Amino acid sequence: MAAGEIAKRLGLSRQRVQQLAERDDWPEPFDELSMGRVWLISDIETWIRHQRADRVRPAEPPPTAGPALTTEPPPHPPSTANPPPAGST
Repeated sequence: MAAGEIAKRLGLSRQRVQQLAERDDWPEPFDELSMGRVWLISDIETWIRHQRADRVRPAEPPPTAGPALTTEPPPHPPSTANPPPAGST
């Protein structure tokens, strides 16, 4: 992959990819051609996965105060929409 292809993959400019290529954690180029440096797709995809993994935040701890959390629905009160006719009880 050349810088232009990586730029499309990441949604960045070629110039930004060239800046990223100077980082210590960026993969080494596979080769340098007359058009510029090229990288293996697998190396770039691995770098992307590591970047995304580093950005995942740990889940927040559950609240320690307040009502208990449950997955069951709350109980329903008796319906008053259609009360029984008077004198039927």
